Amino acid sequence: MHPTGSTFMIIGGGIAGLCAAIGLAKVGIEAHVYESAIELKGIGAGFGLAANAMQALEHLGLKDEIVPIGHYLASYNVLDQKGNILVEPDTRSISQKYQQDNFAIHRADLHQFLLSKIPTEQIHLGKRAVSFEREGEDIQVYFADGSHVRGQALLIADGVHSALRQQLIPGSAPRYSGYTCWRATIDNSSIQLSKGTETWGSKGRFGMTPLVNNRIYWYACINAEAQNPVLKNWKTKELLENFKDYHAPIPTILSETKDSELIANDIIDITPLQQLAFGNILLLGDAGHATTPNLGQGACQAIEDVAVLVDELQTSASVNLAFQRFEKRRLDRVNYICNTSWRIGKIAQWENPFLIGMRNFGMKIMPNRMKQQQLNKLLSVDFMQINHNHDAGI
Repeated sequence: MHPTGSTFMIIGGGIAGLCAAIGLAKVGIEAHVYESAIELKGIGAGFGLAANAMQALEHLGLKDEIVPIGHYLASYNVLDQKGNILVEPDTRSISQKYQQDNFAIHRADLHQFLLSKIPTEQIHLGKRAVSFEREGEDIQVYFADGSHVRGQALLIADGVHSALRQQLIPGSAPRYSGYTCWRATIDNSSIQLSKGTETWGSKGRFGMTPLVNNRIYWYACINAEAQNPVLKNWKTKELLENFKDYHAPIPTILSETKDSELIANDIIDITPLQQLAFGNILLLGDAGHATTPNLGQGACQAIEDVAVLVDELQTSASVNLAFQRFEKRRLDRVNYICNTSWRIGKIAQWENPFLIGMRNFGMKIMPNRMKQQQLNKLLSVDFMQINHNHDAGI
């Protein structure tokens, strides 16, 4: 196709939206990003860039510049409450086979890097998209400030709460997972954490991983009703009391966290969709397949999205066909990630001692071959080949 023939509008200036703008530029498409925030500054905490995400970043020509701002993860073990290993995944075999490693990165660091790659005149702030209309082959997007913009292709990448997705698919509102989460990034000088782990215990989960610049990213998940009025007021004191019987250095990490550093939110996703492409409109990232964070794949799948989209725009005869082929290549994989993550979250959050004992025993005796098969599917760097040979007429 001749990519410069369409005006692309990207709704959302998060990781999916910014990666999309960068990827489109590489195939000659100047896209404009419309973001609801009045200032684009990195917020949030850390997350993983697994081997599959690094493969996607390599396709986009970004990997080499991102590696220095990420922290290499040789392993990420699952532990019980006392610190005993339940699962010790072998990510090295994947790294050696495909020459792609796993990293942890702070969201703000990645966000600022992506921003630096996009001309400022292509980013429009204070633009919260509320609705759209089709006008012939064009699309008109309306914003909360009363303004509107018109284009020939629309990428919806404004996250799990996307109003435009809910206009396309009524009933696709977020669903609550049953647990809430606290996160923070703190200094690592006194703790000297060297590897990432996630602990499954009777009072919730606790994950921690080192980041570059001598920092630690940690998170804690506790079962609760949505918008629990008591837990909404919890600070580090209450978290420390809850996790006081967990293995070191969890209590120390909590004691060294300031209340002002806490980020708290209920964990949500959306029920897997059956459609991502709607003619010249496409859902990307969390707007199309928000997942719980239990596999560490939310941002990774958004980056995969962009790599596949760019590939299709280079080879398809039209935007609509590129979007249709994108859906064919992506839908099963993102829904597998979402469903698997949802199931793991339920099991990981068990509080019943008998069930916890059975779960932990089962995890310990599971054959390594089975564990590796599951890991290989999750971290597959072959996602670019999924349905790459299109059926006739598609």
